[in-house]
Amino acid sequence: MRNSGKQDRNGEPKGSERKGELEDDVDALFRLPLAEFTAARNTLAARLKKVGRGDEADLVKALVKPSISAWTVNQLYWQHREAFDRLIESGGRFHKAQSSRLAGKLADMRRALDARRGALMHLSDLATSLLRDAGHNPTPDTIRRITTTLEAMSAYASRSNTPRHGRLTHDVDPPGFESLASLIPGAGMTELTEKPARVPPSQKSGSPAPNSRRKLAPDDDVRQLEATRKARIAAAKVSLQEAKRVLIEARDRAQSLQAAQKKADAEAKKAEKQSREAEERLEKARAASEDAAQRVRSVAVEVEEAAKSVEDAERTVEKGSEELEKLFRESPAR
Repeated sequence: MRNSGKQDRNGEPKGSERKGELEDDVDALFRLPLAEFTAARNTLAARLKKVGRGDEADLVKALVKPSISAWTVNQLYWQHREAFDRLIESGGRFHKAQSSRLAGKLADMRRALDARRGALMHLSDLATSLLRDAGHNPTPDTIRRITTTLEAMSAYASRSNTPRHGRLTHDVDPPGFESLASLIPGAGMTELTEKPARVPPSQKSGSPAPNSRRKLAPDDDVRQLEATRKARIAAAKVSLQEAKRVLIEARDRAQSLQAAQKKADAEAKKAEKQSREAEERLEKARAASEDAAQRVRSVAVEVEEAAKSVEDAERTVEKGSEELEKLFRESPAR
C-alpha cells in the first residue's frame, strides 16, 4: 500500500487517496493466480482492520473467490487488454448501429457482428493458452462458459449496469431477447391513438371529397414510425439469427474440443503404456546384461584355472619324461 499524499493521525492516507489505494489493492487481488486469492484477500482484510478501517475490511472479506471461468475472463482483461477492448468496442458499435433509425444501418450491424465474432474467437484461443500456462485444464465446458461471459460483456457494453471489468467472481449471462429489445429505440412504446380530425364548420355541410382525401392520406409521423418499427423488427431478426449462429458455432467448437481432448487422453494413455513397456524391456535388458557379465567373469576364472591346470600337467609330463630318461640311462649294459 502506498504512503504518499496526506495522512491522518494514524499515518494512513486520507479521503479519496485512501479509497484509490483500496481500489488498487482490490484490483491486485483479482490479478493474482487463482490459488492465491483467498489468502491474499484475508491478509488485506486483516491489515485494513488493524489500522481501524473496519468497514473496508468487511467489504474486502466479503469478496468471493472467482470461479475458474470468471478468473480467466479477468486475466484476459488484465493481460490482454487490447484484445479485450476490441471485443467491447465491437459490441458498442453493434448496439450503436442497432439503435439507428435508418434501415441502411443493417450493414453496419453485420460488420459489427463479424468483428465481435472474430474478437470472441481470438479471446477464446488466448483463454485456452492462459489456462494451460497457469496449470489449469481448458475443458470444453470451461471454454464455453468463458465465451458466454465474454459475449455477455460485449452485449452489456452500452449499458450502465455492465459488470465490473477485471473483477468478475461468477459467469455472466447475456441479456435476454427482451433486454435486447429494450435497447432498440421505441421498443415497448405504447401505440399512438389517432385523434379524430377537426372538421371546420364550413365543411360540415359541404362537399365530402376534401374530408375523404384527408382521412385517406397517411400522416408523415405515422409513416416514419412505421418505417422505424420495420427497421427495429429487421434488426431484432438479425440479432436473433446471429445469436443462434453463434450458439451453433460455440456448440460445434465445444464438441470439437471435447473430441480432441478424448483423442489426446487416449494418446497419452497409449504413450504411458509404451513407456512402461519400454521401461520393463530396459529392466530385462539390464538384468540380461548383468547375467552375461557374470558369466563372462565366471568363464574367465575357469579359463585361468584351466590354463593353470595345463601348466601343471605340462610340468608333470616334463618331470615324468626326465625320470623315465634317467631310468633308461641307469639300466646295466647287456
